Amino acid sequence: MAVQSWIDILKSSKKTALVHDGKRKIHYLFTDGKEMAEEYDLKTDELIARKWRHKSTLGAQGQWQVEVGEPLEVPVTSLDLAVIKENCSNPVFMRKDTKTSFQWRIRNLPYPKDVFSVSVEPSERCIVIKTSNKKYYKKFGIPDLDRSQLPLDSSAHSFTHANNTLIVSYKKPREILTLEQELLKELKKLKGTGDGDVDCKTQ
Repeated sequence: MAVQSWIDILKSSKKTALVHDGKRKIHYLFTDGKEMAEEYDLKTDELIARKWRHKSTLGAQGQWQVEVGEPLEVPVTSLDLAVIKENCSNPVFMRKDTKTSFQWRIRNLPYPKDVFSVSVEPSERCIVIKTSNKKYYKKFGIPDLDRSQLPLDSSAHSFTHANNTLIVSYKKPREILTLEQELLKELKKLKGTGDGDVDCKTQ
């Protein structure tokens, strides 16, 4: 079963824990050299951020790619580049999950709710957001379901719009909820180093 194999991969990875600033930070190193970093809220156990990093074909460290949480700020390397900046009114797409749903927020979309259409395409394994005024289009997958090889359910999504932000939710399947609970138990067993303690213990 694919869900089981993903939890096994997570359990067998080399993990480092750090408790800092009200968050439990976990770093995973997988046997294929990929890295994953997660942050959980200590009070609620909710996932705040998840990032991935892959090695390039030549073995160099790649850039972190955000899967969950605020998009990374791109550092400006020279003064000349500071002039060319992304327009702050452009739509900002980010994922911010809840305990029971995968959730995406797209900020800076000032259109009424009836302009939006959100559909799940199980055959293409993605969710599609469209606007009837042709101002916004987005197609994205759910990596968690892909990793566990679970099907997409076209009735599991809902969306709402408020304060120029479109919020799309997709109800987590039972298998994902079980996997997350199992993983959280594992993570809580890790000895996390506290503030100012630099000795990171690995498992």
